[in-house]
Amino acid sequence: MTSAQGHSPENPFPVRGVAIRVAGWIDKLGAVWVEGQIAQLTLRPNSSTAFITLRDPAADMSLSLTCPRDLVVNAPVKMTDGTQVIVYGKPNFYTGRGTFSLRVSEIRAVGIGELLARIERLRRLLDTEGLFDPRLKRPIPFLPGTIGLITGRASAAEHDIVAVATGRWPAVRFAVRNTVVQGPNAVPQIVDALRDLDADPDVDVIVLARGGGSVEDLLPFSDETLCREIAACTTPVVSAIGHEPDNPLCDLVADLRAATPTDAAKRIVPDTAAEQALVTDLRRRSARALRNWVNREAHTVAQLRSRPVLARPLAAIDARAEEIHRARAAARRDVKRLLATEADRVGHLTARLTTLGPAATLARGYAVVQTIATSGEPHVLHSVSDAPAGARLRIRVTDGAVTAISEGSE
Repeated sequence: MTSAQGHSPENPFPVRGVAIRVAGWIDKLGAVWVEGQIAQLTLRPNSSTAFITLRDPAADMSLSLTCPRDLVVNAPVKMTDGTQVIVYGKPNFYTGRGTFSLRVSEIRAVGIGELLARIERLRRLLDTEGLFDPRLKRPIPFLPGTIGLITGRASAAEHDIVAVATGRWPAVRFAVRNTVVQGPNAVPQIVDALRDLDADPDVDVIVLARGGGSVEDLLPFSDETLCREIAACTTPVVSAIGHEPDNPLCDLVADLRAATPTDAAKRIVPDTAAEQALVTDLRRRSARALRNWVNREAHTVAQLRSRPVLARPLAAIDARAEEIHRARAAARRDVKRLLATEADRVGHLTARLTTLGPAATLARGYAVVQTIATSGEPHVLHSVSDAPAGARLRIRVTDGAVTAISEGSE
């Protein structure tokens, strides 16, 4: 059984068969509107057909277009490389060469208003995604060792940045990447240079610089691919595009926006003379502040030393010592007076006791008569009955005692 044509090596399709079938399939597609940027425009002499390469600004993709020559020549806006256009055409496959192209029947150049509207829509999109968030901005190093510079070859922006930066800090180094800064090839070259510099560990900051220009000239710097690449960089990026009124989207994504390339050099590289003057001024101010602080503290110490408690620290003790001496003298005097008073009182009491005592009575001629019992214990004689005749008596007088025998009572 014979297999269907084209499904086995024994029964292949001829080239014309495949080409005719592909052309038939593509011919069934309807006409479409396509937007892009003219990357190449070819008008051959004595040819009624113009050949255009239409590029997608946001991707590395392109389409081949063919159109009548008059459509390009008589266009209301001059068609050149880099012009943003919208075309209306039908897909076509040329069987003779086996190529695909879009047969264009209408071309419209994108006006400034439409370009600005699209940039505004892209700006809102990137803002919604957070690419403009100030918290994502990376700090610019104070003194970069190597500055990556992306700019046009032999451009005024390169000259201004290098001249101003080296004038402010002669030791600064540059890693320059010269690229196309306008037209259809600008974005891919700038993106490649940006990735190259971001991967270089010696580069501390990257400057994207270009002089002024029209809105169309600055379109690459509002490209979505470039903006996202800047946001993805790990190295700080400075945008110095155009002049003060120019504000492409890369200014909003970059970590620092400079008004001009010269301003970028001033904001990245410190001025040697100014920094030295600042250091000198800070040293002078710090020395003056230190001297003032020392003088103030010395004055405070002098005031503290002049106070009586520190000028004569023993004065309070001396004053208290005098009080203690006076108190001790008064106490001693009072004690002596009290002792004298008590001594007089004791003397008076002694005299009275002596006067009233038995020894004094005996001295006046009295005697104490005691009976001596057989037990030997004497007892004071109170009655004559206590001393019958023959009783032994002990008579005590002032200078001693005598013993007597009672002869009875009278």
